Amino acid sequence: MKAMILAAGLGTRLRPLTDTRPKALIEIQRVPLLEIVIRRLLAAGVQEIVINTHHCAEQIAGFLQAHDNFGVRLELSHEPELLDTGGGLRQAGHFFDDGRPFFLHNVDIVSNIDLRAMYAQHLASASLATLAVKPRRTSRYFLFDEAGQLCGWKSMQP
Repeated sequence: MKAMILAAGLGTRLRPLTDTRPKALIEIQRVPLLEIVIRRLLAAGVQEIVINTHHCAEQIAGFLQAHDNFGVRLELSHEPELLDTGGGLRQAGHFFDDGRPFFLHNVDIVSNIDLRAMYAQHLASASLATLAVKPRRTSRYFLFDEAGQLCGWKSMQP
C-alpha cells in the first residue's frame, strides 16, 4: 500500500513556530507531526510513502534520514514553488502509476480514525475516492446524495 503526505505548506497559521522550521516538524507531546502521520500510515499497512516539501525542505530530509526513513521506501517530491494539493499530487503522480488506491494525508491532521477499516471500506465500495470528514461549524458544508456519495458543497452562515 502507498501513501502521500502533504507537507509542503508554509504553516502560516502556526507562526511564529514555523518561521524557521516546517509545519511537518512541529511537535505534539515531543513527537513531530510528520512522525505521527508516518507511524499511523505504517500501522495501517503502508509500505511506500512520498512526501511533498517546500518550506525548510532540508530539515524534513534530515529528520527522515536521522530516522532511516522509518524503514520504508520513502521519496521526497520537492516543490520549488508551492503547487497546492492538486499540483503536488500531479508532480508525484509517477509514484502512483500502478493504478492502485492510496492514502493522501495532510501532515497537520491528527486523528484516531481506523485507516485499515477506511481502506477496506474504500475497496468494498469500489468508489473513485473515499474521504474522512468530521462535522464541524463552518460556512461550507458537504452535500451527499441518497446513496451517501459526495456530490458537492454549499456555502451557508454557521
